[in-house]
Amino acid sequence: MRIGVLAGAGNDWRTALEKVQIAETLGYELVATGEAWGPSSIPWMTILATQTERIQVGTAILNVFSRTPGAIAQEFAALEQLSNGRMVCGLGSSGERVIEHFHGITFDKPLRRIREYVDIINLLIKGEKLDYDGEIFKLSRGFQLTYDRPRDHVPIYIAAITPKSIRQTGEIADGIYPIHWPKQKFETLREDLAAGAAISGRTGHDITIAPFTDCYVLGEGNDEALWQQARKALFHYVNRMGDFYWNMLVDNGYEAEVAASRAAWKNDRDMAGALEAISEQMVRDIHVIGPIESVAEQLAERSSLGADLQMVQMPAGSPADAGKRLEALLG
Repeated sequence: MRIGVLAGAGNDWRTALEKVQIAETLGYELVATGEAWGPSSIPWMTILATQTERIQVGTAILNVFSRTPGAIAQEFAALEQLSNGRMVCGLGSSGERVIEHFHGITFDKPLRRIREYVDIINLLIKGEKLDYDGEIFKLSRGFQLTYDRPRDHVPIYIAAITPKSIRQTGEIADGIYPIHWPKQKFETLREDLAAGAAISGRTGHDITIAPFTDCYVLGEGNDEALWQQARKALFHYVNRMGDFYWNMLVDNGYEAEVAASRAAWKNDRDMAGALEAISEQMVRDIHVIGPIESVAEQLAERSSLGADLQMVQMPAGSPADAGKRLEALLG
């Protein structure tokens, strides 16, 4: 079982770093950090790149609107040198609200934009001349990104959930970050990735499936509150995150739950009803929830079902507490 951890700097970056270093000693494969409308990921990745030795360091995710592809390539070139070639470049489109109302950029052609970013970043990291005739980017002066390369390719993982974006990810990327993906659908996801991978002469198994995996450990306090917390995570994506997410959940078999939750929230702002509509089975399919021994078993099960590299949240608490929990998740 391969496992990674999602870890931001938080309010105390030194403590956060100590936790990541513990994850590294336990064999966690990747530490990834995102930014959305929070602080930049780049300074934190710089600390991680210089203060760890083996664990891969990456983004989950950088959006493809607020930085140019050249700027992202420059940043990862520097991080590659600092980490001795351990970076993973996680990209995604984000959404209209963040892109237009935080960054002030028109949210247009996100799929095409991701494709061109991947093309350009790959060219620059490889050291080739940048002569690129795209639909969005026209780059004709042959600039090259010159630096002492540990390697000539940085793996690119894409946050994709729609059918078109999944197929494109299979064609152009090294990995995918699915979110709220049910365990019984990993094989279907692999098949959809394979349809795109075949275009570039690969198979679906050449693409790393790295799902964000929320874990809820029961038997240590208020179990009902944890069940509600698990439901709230899904409620948020069903009702407050635009169309892509709830459509994805409908496509994956939760039409009844999504319809009932959205109706309760839309008509009456009925939080209790919107949460109750999210069934226990839906929670168990998408999240990992149970006593700690069961949580480790469920992670192993998901691995056997096709989750190549599961990304769990860094546990709360002290480094010692987090270390115990990280070790327990490994089984």
